[in-house]
Amino acid sequence: MVTSTQFRALVVEKTEDGQFVRQIRERCLDDLPPGDLVVRVNYSSLNYKDALSATGNPGVTRQFPHTPGIDASGIVISCENDAFAVGDKVIVTGYDLGMETDGGWGELIRIPSSWAVRLPASLTEQEGMILGTAGFTAALSVLKLVRTGVKPSDGDILVTGATGGVGAITASILAKAGYRVVAATGKSSDELFLRNLGAAEIITRDQVTAGSERPMMKERWAGCVDVVGGDTLAAAVKATRYGGAVTCCGLVGSAELPLNVFPFILRGVSLIGIDSVKCPSDLRLQVWEKLAEEWKPEQLYDMVTEVSLEGLEEKIQAILLGGIRGRVLVKHS
Repeated sequence: MVTSTQFRALVVEKTEDGQFVRQIRERCLDDLPPGDLVVRVNYSSLNYKDALSATGNPGVTRQFPHTPGIDASGIVISCENDAFAVGDKVIVTGYDLGMETDGGWGELIRIPSSWAVRLPASLTEQEGMILGTAGFTAALSVLKLVRTGVKPSDGDILVTGATGGVGAITASILAKAGYRVVAATGKSSDELFLRNLGAAEIITRDQVTAGSERPMMKERWAGCVDVVGGDTLAAAVKATRYGGAVTCCGLVGSAELPLNVFPFILRGVSLIGIDSVKCPSDLRLQVWEKLAEEWKPEQLYDMVTEVSLEGLEEKIQAILLGGIRGRVLVKHS
C-alpha cells in the first residue's frame, strides 16, 4: 500500500475572514480521505461545479482545505481489492469526487473503487477528460431521449446552452446519430463552432422563449436536451410535439420551473431528469462504451482548450461568467 507519495494539487483554503484562496502546493497521500483505490491522475477538466467548489460555494463544498475536480482519468497505482490491477487505466466522474472528496485537480486521488470505470480501449485518457462529466451527461441525456422512442424522422431536436460543454457534446452526438439539431445559444459569434459540431440551425435564447407566456406553444420540437432550466426549459416543454420528450440536466438559467401541466396531459410530453452523479455503475459503463464507439464526437479536439494547474485561475473566473466555449482540459505535468 502506498502511504507517503508526494504530489502537486490545487488547494482551496478558507481564510479567517471568510475568503477563499487557491494555491498549488505539495500534498501527501496521507492527506487524502480513506478509499481502497489510489489513482495517479494524468488529466482532469474544468466544470461549472468545479468553479463553484473553487470559490467556496457551500452548495458544493463545505470542508476546506479542499482540492476540486469532479473528473479524473489516470493509472491505478494501488487497489485493495480485485476490482482493478495496478496499471489499469480508469476514468472517474460523479459520486462525491471533487465535492467533499479531494478531486482531480490533484495528481493523486484516493476513492472507493466502485467510483471508477475501466477506460474503454478506444478512448485515450485525454479523450476521456475532454468528454468528462459533460460528455457523460450529454450521452446519458441522448440515451434517455432515444429510449423514449424519439427518432430522427420525428423532427428537430432542440439543444439549449449549446456552446457549453454539455450542449456542445450533445449537439455533436445527436448530429452523428442522424438527428437534425437546432442549437440555442446566447453567443451569436459561435455560429461556425456550432455548425462544425453538426448543428443544422442556430437560434437565440429569445427565439426559444418567444410566446412562452401562453399555456401552450406551437408544436416545434420532437425532443429537447436542456441544460439551462427556468424559462428556457418551460418554453421547450410547451413547444414539444405530441409524444415528444425533454431532458433536464442543468440550472444555469434558474432552478425554478414556471410550467403548467397542459403539455403533459394534452400532448403526452415526457420530462426526464438527468443525474450523472449517482448513475448506477452498469448504466455508467453503457454510456462510456457508447461515447467510446458510435457516439464518439468526431470534432472532439475542436471543442477543447488545454491548461495546466497554473492556468486554471483564469478559466475559473471565465466559466463563472459564461465565457467558456466547449471544454477545458486540465493536464498534469
